[in-house]
Amino acid sequence: MEKVRPKKHLGQHFLTDLGIAEKITQAVKGHEGVRKVLEIGPGMGVLTDFLIPQGWDLYLVDIDKESVAYLHKKYPELGPKIIEADFLKQDIGKVMGGKYIVIGNFPYNISSQIFFKILPERDQVVEVVCMLQKEVAQRIASPKGNRDYGILSVFLQAYYDIEYLFDVSSAVFDPPPKVTSGVIRLVRNQVQSLACDEKLFFRVVKQAFSMRRKTLRNALKPMGLTEGLNADAMLDKRAEQLGVDEFVELTNKIQEAWKQ
Repeated sequence: MEKVRPKKHLGQHFLTDLGIAEKITQAVKGHEGVRKVLEIGPGMGVLTDFLIPQGWDLYLVDIDKESVAYLHKKYPELGPKIIEADFLKQDIGKVMGGKYIVIGNFPYNISSQIFFKILPERDQVVEVVCMLQKEVAQRIASPKGNRDYGILSVFLQAYYDIEYLFDVSSAVFDPPPKVTSGVIRLVRNQVQSLACDEKLFFRVVKQAFSMRRKTLRNALKPMGLTEGLNADAMLDKRAEQLGVDEFVELTNKIQEAWKQ
C-alpha cells in the first residue's frame, strides 16, 4: 500500500521507531479492567499494529481522509470502528458507549484542546496514554510550585493520577518536529466530584493563572473579593503555589464571602 504523506496543516509527524511505538502501547494498563480503547490520530497505524495483537476492543478516529482510506485497507476487520471525524467536534462518548481508554500520538497543535475535550468525559475516559510536545507533557504532570505548573495541570490532576513516562527524540519522526516529545499516562482517580462548586473552581483556577506572576489577591480582583477575604493569608501566594485541594479551599472561601 502507498504510504500516507504527512500533512503540515494537520500537524502530522509520523513515528517511525517501532520500539518506541511498542513501548507506548505497553504503557496502557487497562484501568478498572476496561478493554475498549480509542486511538486518536492513528495515521498509518504504527501504534495500531501493536494494539491489535494485545486484544483491545479498538476504535480509531482520524480527521485525515487519506489516513482513513489507508487504515480501512490495512485493518478491514475494524470496519465501522475506523471513524473519519474531527475528535474535537465529534461526540465520541456516544460512539464509545461506557468507559474507555484513550491512546495516541497527539498532534502538537491541538494536544491541550484534546485534554479540554476529555475533561468533561472524565467518568468515561478512565485512562490516557499519549505522546505530545515535551513541555506540554511536563506541564500536565508537573507538581505545584514548579514553573511548568498551570491551568491544565490543576484541572487534570483534580481527576487523574499522572505520570511522566519518557522522552522521545525528534529524530524518530517523519518529518522530524522541531521539539522533543514526551509520553505521559493519566489514570482516573477516586474523585467523583470536588468538594466545592466545580464550575466556580474552573473559573477561579483560570482567573488565578491569567496573571500568574501576581499574588492571588491581585489576580482574583476581577472576581470581586470581599474585604474579609482580601485579608486571608492564602491570597499572598501565587497560583502556581496552590495544589488542587488548596484551590478547592479557595473556591469555597470565595463562595462563602459572596454570601456575606
